[in-house]
Amino acid sequence: MVAVIGIFGLALAGRQLHRGPQGCHRAGIGQWARAAPWTFAFGLFFASVLLYSQGATTRALMPLGMALGLPPPFLIAMFPSVNGYFFIPTYGSLIAAINFDRSGTTRLGRYVLNHSFMIPGLVATAVAVIVGLRK
Repeated sequence: MVAVIGIFGLALAGRQLHRGPQGCHRAGIGQWARAAPWTFAFGLFFASVLLYSQGATTRALMPLGMALGLPPPFLIAMFPSVNGYFFIPTYGSLIAAINFDRSGTTRLGRYVLNHSFMIPGLVATAVAVIVGLRK
């Protein structure tokens, strides 16, 4: 039940938070990408943190990347960065994993942003994008 509330309630809240200032977010991300195209991956990551959805993030920002003139292989290489919903430990599968673990090794830290999924998620996302951009 915790996971259901986490998925539906927090996804709706993230969507509402992003819906209002969406133009502002897109403008800021566009400025970053014009200055240094690789920073578009950060925009994708942080948008996915707010939207809790890979599909919604792709739909919201990939057209912007194309409008900025980023080459399609470059955008494909940055696609793993739309998986940033693990960053804030509110996604249903993260909450469920923490609740199911009886050993105590999967947990939230003292601060919200130092949970068990933080380092593996950041490393996996960064390596996937870097490897994609090198090809």
